[in-house]
Amino acid sequence: MKRFENKVVVVTGASRGIGQAICAAFGGQGATVVGIARSELAGTASQVTTAGGRFIPCNADFGRGGQSQAANTVKDILKQAGRVDALINNAGIIRRAPAVDFPEADWDEVLRVNLSAPFFLSQAVAKWWLAEGRAGFAPNARLKIVNIASLLSFQGGILVPAYTAAKSGLAGLTKALANEWAGERINVNAIAPGYISTENTRPLREDPKRNQAILDRIPEGRWGWPEDIAGGCMFLASADADYVNGAIIVIDGGWLGR
Repeated sequence: MKRFENKVVVVTGASRGIGQAICAAFGGQGATVVGIARSELAGTASQVTTAGGRFIPCNADFGRGGQSQAANTVKDILKQAGRVDALINNAGIIRRAPAVDFPEADWDEVLRVNLSAPFFLSQAVAKWWLAEGRAGFAPNARLKIVNIASLLSFQGGILVPAYTAAKSGLAGLTKALANEWAGERINVNAIAPGYISTENTRPLREDPKRNQAILDRIPEGRWGWPEDIAGGCMFLASADADYVNGAIIVIDGGWLGR
């Protein structure tokens, strides 16, 4: 039996990059994957079904919604899938500008997508779990929430004040929710990726000086791949991590250890 057979895993930011890799990994282990994104999801659907999983697409733009949108999204997911075993809060955006010139609109959007949306989605899933979800599960079953944090949960970065504020906040939120919900059989943890080759980091990889400086700092000597993050998410969503709560696991090729 595959590790996530008969389980429902919800992944935000599922259309590409880290989110798509996470969806494919869970699909390969038999999960029903609910992929949430504001853009088309055909590519992710193909990867999940080819790997052996079932895929349910869900379109939502967390840059424009709030608490009610998150609650309605979770309600729709439960209608289609019947349950949620794991929520992977991966969706994120980045805006680059000097702090003295950083636009208010960009600040607000980054905070909404990267910090508010993970909280409101976690809140909505936890409400369902506490009210009715866990009653239908085995006595030792647990709801797993995994937030995708960042190295900038620990460092300041350059030209990304909103992103740094949001990811630092997400690390704190992970611990706060774990403190409140651990006794309710809910595990809340985070993965902090290092420098991963995605669309968000393309400007850095295309800048020869920044790219080389980053590579020189990473003991592994390469940028990470989205698939490098998927394994950590699967661990935290599995029964192997039932006693892991409030943790932030860094997957960075050794960057922070340098």
